Amino acid sequence: MSMSRRIEPFHLDVLKEVGNIGAGHAATALSSLLDKDIDMKVPQVKLEPFHMFGNMFREDMENVAAIYFRIDGEVTGSMFFMLPVKEANSFVQKLTGDTSQKITVSNTTELAVSALSEAGNILAGSYLTALADFTRLNLIPSPPGFAVDMASAILSYALVPLSAAADEALIIETEIIENDRESNRVLNGYFFFLPDPGSLGKILQSLGVPADE
Repeated sequence: MSMSRRIEPFHLDVLKEVGNIGAGHAATALSSLLDKDIDMKVPQVKLEPFHMFGNMFREDMENVAAIYFRIDGEVTGSMFFMLPVKEANSFVQKLTGDTSQKITVSNTTELAVSALSEAGNILAGSYLTALADFTRLNLIPSPPGFAVDMASAILSYALVPLSAAADEALIIETEIIENDRESNRVLNGYFFFLPDPGSLGKILQSLGVPADE
């Protein structure tokens, strides 16, 4: 059964609240890492058809930097954190304090990968911890993987085995806001959470949806 037929708007609101709790924990960790005042929030959580994922990024930014996690435990699936390459470079340079660190399709520095992977660990770990606390389900992320490519190409790695059982995924939009005296710079990123067949039912049950709906 399609996700959209099983999940109600209030379930997405609950997942958004869980996301904001996780974002609060991640903002604290990133503030310490960057030695800057960082806020984070989740403007929306939504269901999106797989074929629409690549359209979420503007044409001039369709190459993205992605951190990938495999989720194991009582709920299994895949999670991606993605930033357009231009924003990923700005974020990495803030993290490292080094403007020579670059992320490109053809050449990415080792320190840039390490810095973005650490940030991805913080963000994904904070969200999964909040979700696990809320649902009482055990969620274990793998070490992060890294890729630079078109969003659709990266996501196809996880979508191929899922396409026979589902056609939508949960998208957790994330804003990273750097507060300083000159500006409130915002980086827009996306979490794509793709539960394996069978795992979505466990999440929905934790939100009060019977398994046979």
